[in-house]
Amino acid sequence: MLIRNADPFREFDRLTQQLMGTTNRPVVMPMDAWREGDRFVLEFDLPGVSPDSVDLDVERNVLTIRAERVAQNNGDWQMLASERPRGAFSRQLVLGDNLDLDHIDASYSDGVLRLVVPVAEKAKPRKIELRTDGDSRQAIEA
Repeated sequence: MLIRNADPFREFDRLTQQLMGTTNRPVVMPMDAWREGDRFVLEFDLPGVSPDSVDLDVERNVLTIRAERVAQNNGDWQMLASERPRGAFSRQLVLGDNLDLDHIDASYSDGVLRLVVPVAEKAKPRKIELRTDGDSRQAIEA
């Protein structure tokens, strides 16, 4: 059960924080990122966001993620506390040249957006053949 505080100064402070954007709320789209062999994995927490509102774009190595969490308004109730961010929000990440941006795999499950970005073939280690005067060949790892 929620108990509404009758302190008018606390409500004024909360309203000022919301209007001025000075709240100490956590990042709206927290992210984890790691490497698994020849791919990078990114996960973003988007609880309460419809998959239809998620938009992903890549342009010149910049990944842009946009999403929207809509406010629910049933009309016959009064909000007692509102701490979860609502509305449209976005996040941009600059991705390295060594990633294959044409083959990003995106999935969304249980409020988690997961992107898997493979390492580009040109960035993977490869063998280079070394020729000698005797025409025998040896492989050297690049």
